[in-house]
Amino acid sequence: MNGNAVSLDGEAQDVAGMLRDSARDFAAREQDLAAFRQRMQTLPGHDAAQFARMHELGWRAVLVREELGGAGLGLREAAAVAEELGKALLGEPYVATAVLPIRLLQGDSASPGAAALQRRAADAEVTLALAWQEQPGSIDPAAITAQARRAGAGFLLSGRKGWVAGAAAASDFLVSARTAGGISVFHVPRDAHGVKLTHSWQADGTPSFALELADVELPASSELLPAGSGAGALARALDAAAVVASAELMGVARAAFEMTLAYMRTRVQFEKPIGSFQALQHKAADLLVQRELGAAVLEEAVAAFDAGDKSDAELGRIASRCKARCSDAALRITRECIQLHGAIGYTHEYDIGLYLKRALVLAAWLGNGSQHRRRHFALSSVHPGEHHEPFKT
Repeated sequence: MNGNAVSLDGEAQDVAGMLRDSARDFAAREQDLAAFRQRMQTLPGHDAAQFARMHELGWRAVLVREELGGAGLGLREAAAVAEELGKALLGEPYVATAVLPIRLLQGDSASPGAAALQRRAADAEVTLALAWQEQPGSIDPAAITAQARRAGAGFLLSGRKGWVAGAAAASDFLVSARTAGGISVFHVPRDAHGVKLTHSWQADGTPSFALELADVELPASSELLPAGSGAGALARALDAAAVVASAELMGVARAAFEMTLAYMRTRVQFEKPIGSFQALQHKAADLLVQRELGAAVLEEAVAAFDAGDKSDAELGRIASRCKARCSDAALRITRECIQLHGAIGYTHEYDIGLYLKRALVLAAWLGNGSQHRRRHFALSSVHPGEHHEPFKT
């Protein structure tokens, strides 16, 4: 590989390349790490004006089908945008609102209301976030206790969801819950009676929300994915989002590495740039290998998902391999880049630390390296035609 991000060819190169160039130009204009530092531990945790401009550029509707007002593109294009935003630390909350909920609503079993909601998302009438996780340390979307019980012509929804990414920007939530027939996914407006949001702060100073639902009354039309299809649709959407989150991770790692190389060329010790020291050159070479390994598995993953010719188990294995490799690579690169900066790298005022903090959050979101390695091993033992719960390890 030549050091550029995901390799592209043909028509895909034209579209994804144009989106990447657009995102790179946007990042060059919008990046302000001093403002990022000031936003830390301050709601909403992202620049709302920047997020609105992402809609004007069409990025928040990249995955929405054309007939619903979107661009109708694939994961390669979404990943190209996410990686450039990751380099500039502008990614929050792009993947959580423009990738994860949209892919979920595109399942074959989704109700007509799912298409209408995608159209509203493409028009920026709503911003969606998915509330699915309940158990710490579990990435199984079926490990939930939230309940939706019939009440007249509709439902009463109760339960608690944690670690809801993108909730600060969301106007509406997609919420998974158990019904009499299995796991369903419901549309819940943020301002619905019985909805309560609380937050805590993550390592990078962005908020992580918990969503509490106390007998939230919902019409029957709010059930967007019916029982029997919800768990599978959730798994597929989480896999797709994990791939695009991996692209953002690689953008974070790439920027940290480039920043560190520039520092090694200019930082002088013993009357020589420290980049001339062989021990530091070896360490930088090791980090370059990690970066290229991450880029290679990311390329494999976006190609597999956009080809659409693999089983859910195969895609799950590919997504887990991608997320594990990119999480580990980004964490190693950002941590060792701080070491290569020496004492200044550990200060809050120096920008390299912001990249490590962002990598810590993204590496944990949707499953860390250890979780996905276990899942990859479990899925690798599945033979064609065998049934396997997609997130059971």
